[in-house]
Amino acid sequence: MTNAMEHEIFDIVGDILKDYQNGRTIDKIDIFNQPDKEVIIDIIQKLLKILFPGYYRDKFYKSYNANSHLSILIEDVIYHLNKQIAIALKFSSAYEHKTEEGIQEDAGKISLAFFRKIPQIRAYVETDLQAAFEGDPAAQYREEIILSYPGLYAITVNRLAHELFLLGVPLIPRIMTEHAHSRTGIDIHPGATLGKYFCIDHGTGIVIGETTEIGDYVKVYQGVTLGALSTRDVERLRNKKRHPTIEDHVTIYSGASILGGETVIGAGAVIGGNAFITTSIAAGSRVSIKNQELNINMQECKLLQKTDLEQDEMWFYTI
Repeated sequence: MTNAMEHEIFDIVGDILKDYQNGRTIDKIDIFNQPDKEVIIDIIQKLLKILFPGYYRDKFYKSYNANSHLSILIEDVIYHLNKQIAIALKFSSAYEHKTEEGIQEDAGKISLAFFRKIPQIRAYVETDLQAAFEGDPAAQYREEIILSYPGLYAITVNRLAHELFLLGVPLIPRIMTEHAHSRTGIDIHPGATLGKYFCIDHGTGIVIGETTEIGDYVKVYQGVTLGALSTRDVERLRNKKRHPTIEDHVTIYSGASILGGETVIGAGAVIGGNAFITTSIAAGSRVSIKNQELNINMQECKLLQKTDLEQDEMWFYTI
């Protein structure tokens, strides 16, 4: 390396270090006072082992008694989740003037309250599994759905994150659901309320907003958006009902967009693919797009003859 290059590198390093002194959000260096994303992802994986003990087992530990291993696992997750919640609570204005001892005490209470919800979460996930199995003729086994279906994975992580969201935990629920989003292409805000027997088929590109309310026995296909009608004037919209309500036994086919906090899709309605809805739909309705036009340009097609080896057969090629 030449002296000139070393000098340039020294200048570049100095410029970057100086750039950290601007006081912006991205300049903050305080890694011990913010939730650890890697730890939270590890907590997700361990929670899945607790929810599905026969499917996400830790193969590195051998034990004759599964309950012993699960007991240790549960205590381990409570410990690490408690630490992350204590850090996250400091981001809430409600804890701005609380002592460290008070924050730790509340974090412990929240962690325990969350784990008391685990049996209820498992009961709901069982209904989601049943809905996926009954709703997909390609599913041969329930085990196939647990081990491989992105829809069930995204729903399960959301159900865990939603309970932490209801308990007032900042940051961590969103980290959890965005991890699921990155793995599955399914974006469900932890604030969204999901009923029992919720089924996501295929799933890629689904967006479900924060204040969405979904009833029981709802099925949603890929590319569906349950979103806000407008995101202008963000401060006015914050903490307001911005996303639709989907009542029981509704099916929403691929590519449909349902927008607005006052929009209600009535029980038993079927929303066809690519529908764009901003007003309420009565119960039992069938919504579809009428007379979509298919345009085929034949001017750029030509007839080409195949080679001698293919004899006299003729094929059409589109240029």
